[in-house]
Amino acid sequence: MPGGRLTPQERQQIALGLADGLAYAEIARRLDRPTSTVTREVMRNGGPTSYRADLAHRAAERRAHRRKKPATRAQGAAPQHVGRDTEAVREYEETFTTVFMQSGLPKMTARVLACLFTTDSGSLTAAELAAHLQVSPASVSKAVTFLESQGLIRRERDVRRRERYVVDDDVMYQSTMASAHSIAHLGEIARQGVGLLGPGTPAAARLENIARFVDFVAESIARAADQAREILHTRPTDETT
Repeated sequence: MPGGRLTPQERQQIALGLADGLAYAEIARRLDRPTSTVTREVMRNGGPTSYRADLAHRAAERRAHRRKKPATRAQGAAPQHVGRDTEAVREYEETFTTVFMQSGLPKMTARVLACLFTTDSGSLTAAELAAHLQVSPASVSKAVTFLESQGLIRRERDVRRRERYVVDDDVMYQSTMASAHSIAHLGEIARQGVGLLGPGTPAAARLENIARFVDFVAESIARAADQAREILHTRPTDETT
């Protein structure tokens, strides 16, 4: 399987594949590339409806040019773990960002969340986030406000009275439970329609089946999350025997 950066010809094939309505996996198969490579390429260059091969290639060249510059940590940036491949970590953050975007998060919000998830401390100041992501403090502020409203992060003050944004170990549990509640609410609304449209009618039968389905799914998700919650608090040393 070929590696390295995508070529202009490959980017053109991606654009043509998107225009033909092909799935990322099919485009990747034709290029003999991992699906994640195509997904990341499209999502960080405007998405499937706005992707342009020429603009994507120029953006990739600009990123490559920046990476060739001597690595100097920006003032306020979060400290990096010694021994890690900085470039590989950056690529992983981009992949993580793409996954969050596919789940519905705006790009900047997804970038902030991915950055927090991949930080050893699990918390960063606004200045550290802005420096690491190379964006304005205003962009960070908008993203963290949204994340906080969704219960995905929380704020706290450190010993220097600086405001920090934190992802708790329990954040995935809380997010999963919120999703289960949202699904359950859909079932409640669907069931309201049964009486309104008249029991025994095709529309009512359809809504009743939807309600039964989402009830089962929501209950299963909530039960599984409760059973697996302890995993989120497990440390590698806890699993050694």
